Amino acid sequence: MKSLQMQSRRSSRSSTSTSFFTKKKKKEKEIKAKAAKTVIKEIRFGPNTDDHDFDFKLRHAKGFLEDGAKVKAYVHFRGRTIVFKERGELLLLRFLKELEEYGSAEALPKMEGRRMIVMISPKKSKKK
Repeated sequence: MKSLQMQSRRSSRSSTSTSFFTKKKKKEKEIKAKAAKTVIKEIRFGPNTDDHDFDFKLRHAKGFLEDGAKVKAYVHFRGRTIVFKERGELLLLRFLKELEEYGSAEALPKMEGRRMIVMISPKKSKKK
């Protein structure tokens, strides 16, 4: 008799608490589904990137920005190329200038370890 009463108490408690947590999880899932998902595409340069390679990567970046994705462009310095920091900065500034009509830089190029990074976010466009 005692074990039967204990069992009934447990079952009633667990059903109410389970439904509360289930509802809470459902709400969190809905909120997460409604949140805007930002896509970040990376484009890598070297400090000695040539014009043709630059144009090729520029075309890709334009496509990414038109699709609404953010672009993270960086110059990776390997070995002794770290002495060409100004060359890398000029490359990224030229990249930003070419993409002015498609997006805007979140900040100027900055060094993070052996990389000089710039983030470009797309300009707001009217979607059909």
